[in-house]
Amino acid sequence: MTKVDRRIIKTREAINKALIELMSEKSFENITINDIAEKANLNRGTLYLHYTDKYDLLDKCIKDHLANMLNFCILSEPGEASLDLINSPLPLFQYFEEHFSFYSSMLTNKGITCFQEQLILMVKKGITARLKIEEMKQEDNNVVVVQYMASAFVGVVEWWIKNNMPLSPQMMAQQLGDIYEKNYALVRRSSHPT
Repeated sequence: MTKVDRRIIKTREAINKALIELMSEKSFENITINDIAEKANLNRGTLYLHYTDKYDLLDKCIKDHLANMLNFCILSEPGEASLDLINSPLPLFQYFEEHFSFYSSMLTNKGITCFQEQLILMVKKGITARLKIEEMKQEDNNVVVVQYMASAFVGVVEWWIKNNMPLSPQMMAQQLGDIYEKNYALVRRSSHPT
């Protein structure tokens, strides 16, 4: 692995921070490269050394945050890493709380549906991995359950973030863990009829 120069890291952090701050002020579509460069206290040329345009910046920013979230909250199985929303949703909510400004910007800024889609995909992978761990066959009805649970989870996270986290991460983890455990009990019964 090659070591990245600290100046490059600091510059990218300044650019990402500027983007997130701007997104809390206005719609992503109305943000220009000039706005980002000015907010980051850089010139446009420096920004273009790191990103091809604002869409490239947004895409890399989202991927970096989701990868960091996954590293912080993973359930590791041989050859696969995924979120464990059933046994340990607390680290995920703690991560959301710690990075509130990013998730708030992504979930409240209209036109950033790509973030929500990527988050749902990541959650679906976690739920599917959990189903495999429990040695359940991936039947058609489980595909619907996985989609439902992933969409519900992201919807609840969106509500929590948009409402400035009215419940603690511990309370959110407890309540969602209980809900998911009940849903898994239903899935188990439907997968293994007596």
